[in-house]
Amino acid sequence: MGFVFAALSLNGTSPGAMPVPPRKRAQKLHIAGSTTMGPLLKEIAAKYHLLHPEVAVDVELGGSARGLEDVRAGHAHIAMLSRALAPSERDLYGIPIARDGVGVVVHANNPLRELNAEQLQAIFTGRVQGWQEFGGKRDAIYALGGLRDGASSALFARFLKQPLDAFSLNAAVESNIERLAVVAACENAIAYVSVGSAERAISQGVSVRLLPISGIAASSANIRNGSYPICRALTLASRDAPSGVARSFFAFCLSAQVNGILSAFDFVPYLD
Repeated sequence: MGFVFAALSLNGTSPGAMPVPPRKRAQKLHIAGSTTMGPLLKEIAAKYHLLHPEVAVDVELGGSARGLEDVRAGHAHIAMLSRALAPSERDLYGIPIARDGVGVVVHANNPLRELNAEQLQAIFTGRVQGWQEFGGKRDAIYALGGLRDGASSALFARFLKQPLDAFSLNAAVESNIERLAVVAACENAIAYVSVGSAERAISQGVSVRLLPISGIAASSANIRNGSYPICRALTLASRDAPSGVARSFFAFCLSAQVNGILSAFDFVPYLD
């Protein structure tokens, strides 16, 4: 009799035994494209994998154009684009998942209240070098920017309608946090930074102020409603309407579960 019960137990059919659920089939999802979105998508993919351990998500950087090429050629399931789909790309299925924006900060004691695109162009190309041109003190402007190959620099240059070669900076600093620290320590400084980074720094008491651009406040709220001029959509695109794992991943990227990750990267959720 003991032998019978042992055999039943080995076969998983002993009385009271818990049934073992079938193991889900392993699946892969390949995502390629924007270097701006790459670090963000790697974090999102890691969280998605925790919830769906049977899905291996590979994120490959190479630029938005490369991502589109890979999706069209069938080498990737999803492309990352640090912009909206162009009219010529409407054959693809695209969903914006976030927005990012670039703001201009000065020291909290700077009397300047706002700037327009023409004034910003004059400052960051070096045509104007003193604050007295804008009603301030007779002090030299100390202009800070990001690295030339950074996404913030590209977006800011596009807004000013200037090539990056035309920029004349006193210093190029990679990190938003470091740029904000310099402006907080130097009353003559001005810098372009992530709006989200600046808002967080201001809330923590850092002595900087975001300037309105042509009367429009640089804020996450205005990035969200589309009124702030220096912003762009961050988009995921696929060759066809997504299905299966790709559809599940798209939905996850649009859910509130990723809002904390978006905020950590200073992006604004596309949907409220």
